[in-house]
Amino acid sequence: MKKTLTLLAVVLATAATSFAGEAVSSKKVVVAPVQDNLFRAGEVQLDVFVAGAAGRFNGRNANGLGGGLGLSYFFTRYFGIGVDDTLGGLSSARGKVFDNLQGNLIARYPIESWHLAPYAIAGGGATWGNNKAQGNGNVGGGLEYRINRAVGLFVDSRYIYGNKGLNESLSRAGVRFVF
Repeated sequence: MKKTLTLLAVVLATAATSFAGEAVSSKKVVVAPVQDNLFRAGEVQLDVFVAGAAGRFNGRNANGLGGGLGLSYFFTRYFGIGVDDTLGGLSSARGKVFDNLQGNLIARYPIESWHLAPYAIAGGGATWGNNKAQGNGNVGGGLEYRINRAVGLFVDSRYIYGNKGLNESLSRAGVRFVF
């Protein structure tokens, strides 16, 4: 019986040391930081840009240079709405100006790793110039480069069309402030 009790004590002592703690691993766990998206849902954007128009309006050349402001809101990362107004001087008529006010639907495809977002726009508005006004439609596209979450650079161009001889392109380049 003494031998059995001694053997049982040795087995229990050995078993107790096998459950004494956790094994230490030499592998380290690396946690990657969460990357903030440059292009987000709920963005409000303010655009400041230079613009150039080329084409015809009411049977006359409607070429000119100018600038403008725009305001956009993105419901999701991919879809938003915007409004912009471009004001400029017409090269074909001294002292005459053109004004182009547009409302647009915007679809973009952000490529975060490149800081780029190509986008398409379609909408309508009105064009004033040569002492005449006209409703119009537009379709176009552009490319935005985000420097950081708050500032981007963009270029785009759109074709503006109407039924009274409006047939022109409006190209813009500028800075986009994101809120």
